Amino acid sequence: MIRAFLTIMLPLLLPTALYLLWVFAMRRVEAAGVGEVLRNLPWVWLSAAGFVLLAVVLVLAALGFGRSADTAAYVPPRAVGGQIVPGHTEPAPAPRP
Repeated sequence: MIRAFLTIMLPLLLPTALYLLWVFAMRRVEAAGVGEVLRNLPWVWLSAAGFVLLAVVLVLAALGFGRSADTAAYVPPRAVGGQIVPGHTEPAPAPRP
């Protein structure tokens, strides 16, 4: 559940949340009468947030979804002699001394 949130929901929702926060902040800034300089910033901040989230997701995927050397290897389903052999895991080979 948390993995799905970190790798799917967070990268989709965080840039939108940051944009809505920026819109709220711009309304307050314009109500205060501050200039036009901040008007062009949302795309810079959204792009930066997207790149940071991309880096975070790539690091989490590399660290969290990798397979260690001592775990079983998955063999996908395949057709052998007209019959479908279902997918299964095979134990890792014994380490050489």
